[in-house]
This record gives sequence, C-alpha cells and structure tokens, in this order.
Amino acid sequence: MAARLNTSLQNTLSLFSKKLPSSPRRALYCTSTLESHDNAETFVLTTPLYYVNAPPHMGSAYTTIAADSIARFQRLLGKKVIFITGTDEHGEKIATSAAANGRNPSEHCDLISQSYRTLWKELDIAYDKFVRTTDPKHEAIVKEFYDRVFANGDIYRADYEGLYCVNCEEYKDEKELLENNCCPVHQMPCVARKEDNYFFALSKYQKPLEEVLSQNPRFVQPSYRLNEVQTWIKSGLRDFSISRALVDWGIPVPNDDKQTIYVWFDALLGYISALTEDNEQQNLDTAVSLGWPASLHLIGKDILRFHAVYWPAMLMSAGLNLPKMVFGHGFLTKDGMKMGKSLGNTLEPFELVQKFGPDAVRYFFIREVEFGNDGDYSEDRFIKIVNAHLANTIGNLLNRTLGLLKKNCESTLVVDSTIAAEGVPLKDTVEKLVEKARTNYESLSLSTACEAVLEIGNAGNSYMDQRAPWMLFKQGGVSAEAAAKDLVIILEVMRIIAVALSPIAPCLSLKIYSQLGFSVDQFNSITWDDTKWGELKEGQVMAQASPVFVRIELDAAEKDEEEKKPKDSKKKGKAKVKAEQQPQTIAEA
Repeated sequence: MAARLNTSLQNTLSLFSKKLPSSPRRALYCTSTLESHDNAETFVLTTPLYYVNAPPHMGSAYTTIAADSIARFQRLLGKKVIFITGTDEHGEKIATSAAANGRNPSEHCDLISQSYRTLWKELDIAYDKFVRTTDPKHEAIVKEFYDRVFANGDIYRADYEGLYCVNCEEYKDEKELLENNCCPVHQMPCVARKEDNYFFALSKYQKPLEEVLSQNPRFVQPSYRLNEVQTWIKSGLRDFSISRALVDWGIPVPNDDKQTIYVWFDALLGYISALTEDNEQQNLDTAVSLGWPASLHLIGKDILRFHAVYWPAMLMSAGLNLPKMVFGHGFLTKDGMKMGKSLGNTLEPFELVQKFGPDAVRYFFIREVEFGNDGDYSEDRFIKIVNAHLANTIGNLLNRTLGLLKKNCESTLVVDSTIAAEGVPLKDTVEKLVEKARTNYESLSLSTACEAVLEIGNAGNSYMDQRAPWMLFKQGGVSAEAAAKDLVIILEVMRIIAVALSPIAPCLSLKIYSQLGFSVDQFNSITWDDTKWGELKEGQVMAQASPVFVRIELDAAEKDEEEKKPKDSKKKGKAKVKAEQQPQTIAEA
C-alpha cells in the first residue's frame, strides 16, 4: 500500500514540477483590487482548508473554481472581497501519509501545500489569503479560542469508547454505519478505540442551533442540505471529542501537553486566523475585527455536519458571530461512476488543466454542474461543450466579426455602439440577459448564470446570420453603412460577454477585451456596470483577429480510423488541443 501511495504521489507531484511556459499564466483579477475599499462592503468567502494527506483532486479543484468565480463576481460589484483558502495539516492521517512516503510530517505538509498553490495558479485562482494550520499565527488563535470555550464551561475531560473512522477522524454512531461497521462516506470499516479525551459540550447547544435554523433558513444552502442538518439536530446532538491522546502531530492542548487538539477544533479556526497578517499581533479579537463573520463557507456535502452543526456551536460558546451562509455542494463522478484509485478512473486536475487549459476546465464544471447537486465528467461531453460554447458560439463570432471589420472598415468602428443600436431589439435582449446573469450569480446559481451569458452569444450569432453583413457590404452604399453599424453592435455584444463571463473564464475574457482594443489595465478595472451597453466608441481601433479559444480536435489519424469503424464499435479518440496564445501581459494576483 505504501509503495502504491508513494508512486501515486510522485506521479501527481511531477506534473506541477514541470517547467512552466516562458510567459507564465498568472491569476487574473477582473477588477482593480489595488484601489481603496475603505467604504466598500466586505465579502468574505472560504473554501475548506484542504487536507494534505494527498495531492489535490478534482473535487477540491471544483470547490475552489466555484469560490473563485463567486469572488470575481463580488469584486465586479465593487465589494472588498477576502477569498480564503488553504491547507489543513494536522492529524493522524497526515502523519501516516508522510511516513508512507518516507518523509517527516513537516516536509510532507510543505510539499502537498505547495501543490495546492501550484494548481490554483494553473487554474487562475485569485485568492486573497492562503492559510496553513501549521502557521504559528494559526496556533496562537486556536489556543486562545480553546481557552475561551474552556472558560465558558464547555470543555470537559472523559473516557470515550467507540467505533472510529480514521479517514473522517471521527467517532461514528453505530446506527449510521453500513454493514461490517463501514463508514458511509469512505466505505471502510471503522475500528474500535478507547481514549481519554477532552470533549466539547455540543448537546448544550441543541436548542440554540434549532433556533438559528428556524430564524435563518438560508444559513444552510441549498434548501435540501438544510433539511439534512435539521434532521441531524432533531435526532439529538452528542458531545464530541476535541483532542487525541495518541496523535503527536497537532497543536498541544493548552492545559495538557500530552494531548493534541482534534483536527476539526483546529482546522475550522483557519477561517479566522487567515484574516490576520504574519506581522500582526496574533489574537482572536484582532482577527475577528479584520473581516469576521464570513459571508459564505463553500464546502463539499461530506463535511456539512462539521460546518453547519459543530462550527456554529463552537462559535456560540466563544461568543463569536456565526457565518452568514454554509453552502454544501455535491460530488463529482466520472462517466457516471464514483471516482477511485481502485477503479482506475480518477480525474487528475493537473493533467486536465495542462491538456485543455484553465478556461475550458473552469467553464465546463461551472456550466455543466448545477451548483449544489452532484455532477458528472466525461471527456466526450467536455470536448463537445467547450467546443460548442467557447470555440463556436463565442470565439467564432468574435473572429468572423473582426475579420469583416478589417476587410471593410480597416478594423475601425464607424459609429458609437449606442447610436448603432438605436431601434435594434438585440440591445434590449442583451440587457435582459445581463440582468438574468447577475441575478443568478448573486443567488449562486452559477450554471444558470453561465447559460444567460451563452444566450447573449446565441443572440449575437442570430443577429449576424439574420443581417448577413458580408452581403450588405457587397451591395455598397446605404447597405454597406448599415453593415458597418451591424459589426459595431455585434462587437459591443462581445464586449458585454467578456465582462459577464469574466468570473468564470477570466483568461478568455481578457483575450476578448484585448482584441476589442482595450488594455490589460482597462480589463483589470472593469466592474459589473461595464455590462451596460455603450462602451465601444466611434474611431476605436480593433486588434488583429486571432482565435481566443482553439477547438479541441481528435488526433487526425485516429479520427480517420474511427470513421471507418462500425458505429457501435467506435472508441473514443485521443483529444488534443493546440496551445492557446497567451495575452501579452496579465495582472498578477
């Protein structure tokens, strides 16, 4: 087992140790983050702090892509966004995984934590804070929080005997286990353990938690996750262990150095310790004053109980405000099957982004997975979606419009886009779809927001086909003048698409904006107000047309072979994509 784990780890880590292109991609901000936000509303959102027992997988990448899309949209609204992510680095599984790979826990944590940072860079994730639970500032916050809860009378010492899931790092009730005492999450048998631990009096907060959910039903979303949480609470809350006597790799309990603080009572505090700076005095009140409570915790549904039951009770005990919302999304499957190394069908995010690029990966998972529900990946579906939407609907519309403008108008706009659109129904259609996109971004219906932006592209393509400006140019005179106006209208549609799609596909949006004659600085300072019609002006010169998204094609030889085979015997060809041209300059996070 150790050999297999070591091989898997090395294979994954080798992917991010490869040399990056000469013009490395940087995480893009879609609006200026350097300006003063003194009077702006603060929006704090978090991903889970990812457990470093193994390198990042597609599930953690999916959560972070979604969080980044939400953060970018909130920045477009002018809010002061604090986007927190990081790594959870203590616990039994970490020490075991480190030993299996021939490292000490500290070396292992450094290596895996860096792999997360590398992947986030490759995926254009523009986080504001990256916290590690091995950071000294984090340990200071955890100890102060523990002392505050202890002083409130909510921590006590007791013996505990029960069935323990090593992967969950949690004792399980027998009634929730599967056959042979298997954990329902990890499908592995739980082991019998008896320990002398410290416990948090969760049962004391049964009624307060029920009141929170009753008075604020949006605290847990989607609504069906709220139902799950209410069911857990109504079934009766049991006190839970917050320390381990047999685990050395962790933060020592303040009043007992023979025990270490249990991973959840440690890791959840990362959402608060992340708010501090390394050179600041490390105390709980300072951290809280810098942005707590969080506006949104984004998590996978497997850790909902810890965030929607344990965490709010802990915060109540310490006298701190609760986060405004906990959103639990679903799981990813591949070709309709649960992913697992034993099945040989894992989806490696490093390989995916290197093969198809960040825009394609980000767009597919946001567009195809209804946020909150489970979602499925298949390479065939992936290629069809990104080719149809990004290469065809969006990329091809821009390319052919700029081509016509160069041929007939020397790449120069003949009139303001506001004047060009007078009396044209397309403008009203676009404005309604922009509002639809905004509404869905705000409600975290990310897939529907994506659909609304794509509908703008479809409307632009329909207008192009109906007006047929290439024919009008041939007729000359008034017809040619009308055709020139049509091109301005379509390019204004493309500009609005670039703004509205920038939370999801920032690199693609920058390429579009650059080809419309705008600078990188102008792109980095856009706000949602820039989705209003009328930014393109008479005399503005467009850039040379160049594909903003290159179609993914099957290898030519394999494609020919596939076409010769009977339909029911065809196998999927090997996908490949030409390297996307990088923008000349990209703003650094």
